[in-house]
Amino acid sequence: MGNIVTQMATPLSAVLIALLLMVAGLAAAYQLEQLGRVEKLRQTTVQAQILASGIAAPLAFEDNAALQEYLNALKADPQIVAVAAYDGRGAFAAGFARRSASLPRRAEEARQAAAPGALAVSVPVRERGTQLGSVYLLSTMDSLSRRLTRYLGIALIVIAASVLIVMLAASYSSLRRSHQALRAEIAGRQQAEEALRQSQKMEAMGQLTGGVAHDFNNLLMVASGGLDLMERTSDPVRLAKLKAGIRQAVDRGAKLTRQLLAFSRRSPLNPEVIDPRARIRGMDALLERSLGESIEVAMHLPADLWPVEVDASELEVAILNIALNARDAMQRGGGIVIEGANIPGNGERPDRVRIAVTDSGAGIAPDLVNKIFEPFYTTKEVGQGTGLGLSQVYGFARASGGEVLVDSIVGQGTTITLLLPRSPLMPRDADSPPEPMAAFGTHRILLVEDDDTVADTVGGMLTALGYETERVDNGDEALRRLERKGDFSLILSDMIMPGEVSGMELALKIRQLWPHLGTMLMTGYSAAAASAAKEGVPLLAKPFTIQDLSVQLMAALDQSGQGRG
Repeated sequence: MGNIVTQMATPLSAVLIALLLMVAGLAAAYQLEQLGRVEKLRQTTVQAQILASGIAAPLAFEDNAALQEYLNALKADPQIVAVAAYDGRGAFAAGFARRSASLPRRAEEARQAAAPGALAVSVPVRERGTQLGSVYLLSTMDSLSRRLTRYLGIALIVIAASVLIVMLAASYSSLRRSHQALRAEIAGRQQAEEALRQSQKMEAMGQLTGGVAHDFNNLLMVASGGLDLMERTSDPVRLAKLKAGIRQAVDRGAKLTRQLLAFSRRSPLNPEVIDPRARIRGMDALLERSLGESIEVAMHLPADLWPVEVDASELEVAILNIALNARDAMQRGGGIVIEGANIPGNGERPDRVRIAVTDSGAGIAPDLVNKIFEPFYTTKEVGQGTGLGLSQVYGFARASGGEVLVDSIVGQGTTITLLLPRSPLMPRDADSPPEPMAAFGTHRILLVEDDDTVADTVGGMLTALGYETERVDNGDEALRRLERKGDFSLILSDMIMPGEVSGMELALKIRQLWPHLGTMLMTGYSAAAASAAKEGVPLLAKPFTIQDLSVQLMAALDQSGQGRG
């Protein structure tokens, strides 16, 4: 009902405006009629006064013949209906009248005469202060036909304007409905595109699951076995080697986790200028785990490969999807080669970067080459793929201003090539790992962490950096501790904790109640990290090193005004 009222509001308003215009037009016509009558009366009075001054002599000498000639001269004016001259006694002296009018025989009758659609004027004839007589002049207004024509013209203009307003209102209402329908369609299409892109990512995630689980078990084996062996040896060289192995396993696990979170995130495309060589080479662990031990991956990426401006996560998903399809085409194993090259422009085309993925699989039949990028098209058995992987590759290339090419020979292999426009900008330099910085002065840190093992580890890092620490288990207890005495420089809190107060809520309450205290959050959960970034709260992503902790703490303390004090 509300929509119907809204849609009818504009036409109804237009009709009301049109009616108002018509009323205003009629009022204007009446006003014009009144003004015309006043102006005509003025003109007739002036004309009678001129006539009175001209016939003073004939009246004075009672020369009626000359007087009649003066009056007959006015017959040339078709708007003068009757004219008469009267002597000093008020008796009729001379005059004429057209067929539509009659002449008053006395001056008193002339002053009282009136005729419909005409104006009667009576003025005295004077000579040096002596009244010699009077003049009567009867003049018509415009003819009825002329007045009706004029009013009809005004009415037509008003009606035309009213009709135009109604038509414009109807057109506006139709355009408004079309605009609303278009907005709804655009919103629906955006949702569908987002769902499709997320489905494409989830297919890649499904392909990764088995390999990632295997890889994490290997990493845990390295860490667990290394700790056992460290307890059974005192050889410094052997201990250093074991620690290096554990550190490498942890770093590889952290790298896999970060990439998986980047793949699965729900966010719009975020183009940035990147070094494609560094980005693709950083995928070695993901490719190794997802493709399996029977597939060998070789990368030939020159050091001078040009930068490109793309969504880095989407580029990684595209490379991974191409590699997964290549793996499926090599049932008995084989090799995949990832190559990069700079393609200079030729005037018609800009400079582009070529990234080609070549396999030694079964190849693609010529009649199927044009179908492989269609969404949900797949030659795999049920449960082995949705057909979204290569459609993501095509969508990524087009969204990035590039294109994707396929070159395949049945029985020999396939090359899928991404051609991406070169960016004139340079990617941001990757900062080298900073050295841990010890605390300047005395700073007390309130550590809020519910996991005992994590709390012991982070507390040990803080102590090694020279900070004094105190630990509580949850946000509720942290607030009670601060209410007793807020003798801390900074609160370092986990985001996901038991209790009524989460890490984010704790940070916001501290910002409100104790604005002088610095706050920093830590988490390994990507959705929580996004909420922290939205609120502008410093965040430390798990897992982190003591170098990361030292740099972030210094920045948070400086931001709160307590650094290096």
